[in-house]
Amino acid sequence: MDIAIVTDSTSDIPHDLAEQYKIEVVPNIMVIDGESLMDGEGITREEFYRRLPEMANPPTTATSSSGVYQRIYARLFKQGATQILSIHASSLLSGIYNAASLAAQAFDQRVKVIDGEQITLGLGFQVLAAAEAVARGLGMDEIIEAIGDVRRRVRVIAMLDTLEYVRRSGRVSWARARLGNLLRIKPFIELKGGRVFSLGEARTRRKGIERLGEMLRELGPLDCLAVLHTNAEHDAEAFLASLDEAPAHPFIVNVTTIIGTHVGPNGLGFAVVTRDSA
Repeated sequence: MDIAIVTDSTSDIPHDLAEQYKIEVVPNIMVIDGESLMDGEGITREEFYRRLPEMANPPTTATSSSGVYQRIYARLFKQGATQILSIHASSLLSGIYNAASLAAQAFDQRVKVIDGEQITLGLGFQVLAAAEAVARGLGMDEIIEAIGDVRRRVRVIAMLDTLEYVRRSGRVSWARARLGNLLRIKPFIELKGGRVFSLGEARTRRKGIERLGEMLRELGPLDCLAVLHTNAEHDAEAFLASLDEAPAHPFIVNVTTIIGTHVGPNGLGFAVVTRDSA
């Protein structure tokens, strides 16, 4: 082992790929009725999204502590890593980057922490690019360049079933002033530069899914595609099947509850890496 790759569970990297590339995925924490659960333990994503609308106390999320990151970094160095590249969710939406950065200070610049400015596969595609670059034997500077190239081409767009969960999270200032849930609209959002932006809305789910497909086609040829959903697997499969062209090996991902608690069930969207026209 030379350069080890670390990320957090908001990256939504499929388990088999994390194992294949030896990516260390640090779980975040879900708090339900006062009980802290590590992401992926104690409740399935499907069960969580089914129960979410009926939960009397809204669940909350937390990052693993800097101490957890420090112990993981120390273990990876003990296992033979000479450098660590730690790539994480947008620092404007989460404290994960700060926790990892604090932990990195104990290792004399041998740990490089990167703000991926994204979540779910918008982050995950950057991590996979880093892992593939490590597998090719590239050096740290070249790997960081590969990550930046993917980040420049990543787009993450989603249609939510309601704005209520985004507003409840308190992390998106413009959402607090919107009446989307009262009007029964289906809002579109995009994560860009670490921030969440509004892309308008549709009056019905059917029209919203149609518009989502139009948005995807407007992006042109793609290198990578993940169809994202929060317990809307049937819609996700139908959406993927409706595409005229798709890159090889697209993912369908039921998004981690760490993100889903802030966007709500029945969301549908995509994360892509667009292809350079040059």
